[in-house]
Amino acid sequence: MNRQTIFLIITLIIGIFLGWLFFHAPVGMKEESDHHSDTAKVAVWTCAMHPQIHMDQPGKCPICAMELIPLLQTNTDSIDPDAIHLTKESVQLANVLTSFVTIQNPVKELRLYGKIQADERLLQNQVSHIPGRIEKLMVNFTGEQVVKGQKLAQIYSPELVTAQQELLEAVKTKLAQPEIYSAAKEKLHQWKLTEGQISAIENSGNIQTDIDIVSNTSGIVTSRRVNTGDYVSQGTVLYEISDLSRVWVLFDAYESDLPFLKKGDKLGFTVQALPGITYSGAVIFIDPVIDAVNRVAKVRVEIGNPGGKLKPEMFVTGIVKSDLTEYRNRLIIPKSAVLWTGKRSVVYVKLPNSEEPVFKIRDIELGPLLESSYVVMNGLKEGEEIVTQGAFSVDAAAQLEGKSSMMNPAETEKELQAKDQNQPLIGTVEEHFKVSGNCDMCKERIEGAAKSVAGVLKAEWNKSDKVVHIQFDANMTSLDAIEKSIAKAGHDTEKFKASEADYKLLPECCRYRTK
Repeated sequence: MNRQTIFLIITLIIGIFLGWLFFHAPVGMKEESDHHSDTAKVAVWTCAMHPQIHMDQPGKCPICAMELIPLLQTNTDSIDPDAIHLTKESVQLANVLTSFVTIQNPVKELRLYGKIQADERLLQNQVSHIPGRIEKLMVNFTGEQVVKGQKLAQIYSPELVTAQQELLEAVKTKLAQPEIYSAAKEKLHQWKLTEGQISAIENSGNIQTDIDIVSNTSGIVTSRRVNTGDYVSQGTVLYEISDLSRVWVLFDAYESDLPFLKKGDKLGFTVQALPGITYSGAVIFIDPVIDAVNRVAKVRVEIGNPGGKLKPEMFVTGIVKSDLTEYRNRLIIPKSAVLWTGKRSVVYVKLPNSEEPVFKIRDIELGPLLESSYVVMNGLKEGEEIVTQGAFSVDAAAQLEGKSSMMNPAETEKELQAKDQNQPLIGTVEEHFKVSGNCDMCKERIEGAAKSVAGVLKAEWNKSDKVVHIQFDANMTSLDAIEKSIAKAGHDTEKFKASEADYKLLPECCRYRTK
């Protein structure tokens, strides 16, 4: 190795040493610097078991004595104090997904169940038009196919024998006494003998003891009422015959489905016994009366039945898509986004302009339920981002932090003021008056009618003394408006009486007027 190479190696070693000496800080100083940096970020210390504990310095939890953990606060000065601040990692672990609220034209899909039934207008009874004894049955079992004019049975009738004798005697004098001949022939016509049968009697000149009964319709024998040897009178039903060339499809529609159904709606359905085939038809009739036991109304579709594949009592499943024209251009949100408590419907809205996920609860007013979404009437705006999956996880975080949540609604400024002063809300009035009613259904209807008036804050009806206690904002509504709303729901108040039409809409158990 020459001297020049050795000199270069020594120079390189000295350069590395000087660089380490000037640019490498001591280990203690770096750790201290990192510690100060983390401490600067930590604004709150909390307990893993009791997240409601917030301390400004490390230590032990005053409840369980566990070591407090740091809760990093980054750019939270502009964040709503009632909002829920989550980290990106926790959102991913909880599988929280969001989507933007959009305006759509809602379509409600109804699923109905029913059965195939014979068309009542094509049912016919085959009767005996003459009294006598059944000598022979040509059609002797249920389900047999018959056509119009087919022989069904033979009958012996003494009255018919006498009528034939009168005809044969009238034939001899029909030129001299045509009226008698016509009367004798008409008598046989009234007993539904065909022109061919009458001509055969005239031409043979012999009395036929057994006369054929022929079918006056085509279809399937659904019931056989007589046996060979039975004596029947005039008008006795021999067979019930159903024409199944067209059938009815009867669906059960519950009360909640009826507002979304109307005549003319297109309805597609499948038959359980015929998989892979989809039929369609139009709704031509909706039963105006609801079954008192099953609480359903029948919805009817008529359809042709070539080949007789559709048989009465087959189970069917139908789907009708109803355009909700009155809710056009409304906001639509997924069903999974809504947390429903029975009285309140809430969603979690993601706050914009924040580095990490921040959510805040929002009360909304819902419209009709679609197949997997809701129509939103109030509470949201187009373009807002809401939690559509994992809303329960966000709500659980809100409950742990003691913030407003699904089961813990936030109190308004007026409510907090009234709570502090133990007095009714400023600008509110409390009144009570009698309202007629009978049961818990009445209570729900009366209170709902009162609360539907804008400005009503509270409504409670007592079934025992028939008195409703109202708390309302006098600047927004009046007592008369509340009483009118209750009367419109079918219940008489002290000042306003429900109309007869509104009263008749009440269920039987709620009717309080004496006849």
